[in-house]
Amino acid sequence: MNRYTIAILVRNQFGVLNRITSMFRRRQFNISCLTVSETESAEYSRITVLFGGDEGNKNQLVNQLYKLPDVISIKEFDNENTVSCELLLIKVVNCAENREEIRAAADAFNAKTVDYTKKSIVMQLTDSSRRIDDFINLMRDFNILEICRTGIVSLERGESTIRKITNL
Repeated sequence: MNRYTIAILVRNQFGVLNRITSMFRRRQFNISCLTVSETESAEYSRITVLFGGDEGNKNQLVNQLYKLPDVISIKEFDNENTVSCELLLIKVVNCAENREEIRAAADAFNAKTVDYTKKSIVMQLTDSSRRIDDFINLMRDFNILEICRTGIVSLERGESTIRKITNL
């Protein structure tokens, strides 16, 4: 199964996210990551979706999404021409016997300590989804109390923007 990342520029209207995610559900795509935010204009929102499936069904999904009235444009990303990242907050138990190993792992991944108490450490990491997965797997050797991560955000390299392909 292939993994795809697409960004969908939509009108910032009530119910748009539900209509978009319903399209994925009807086409039986499982969404791995979903990020939604306003853009540089409050009139539009950007929905970034990471999902898996086959090429033919993905193309059919994109064609169906374009038929939705609030969809302005859709951009599919590839790894070579894209800048992508994700944010992770992870809370682990702070105990003397593991503290140095946790610190060394955090340093190796450039994770930043954002909260430190006698009983816990909260670290922040902004990186690719794969590096975040690797960091979480490394932290599993310690006592993870809580994990919170955003969905993926992506922009195409260079001067091209999502607004160049419009559905107006």
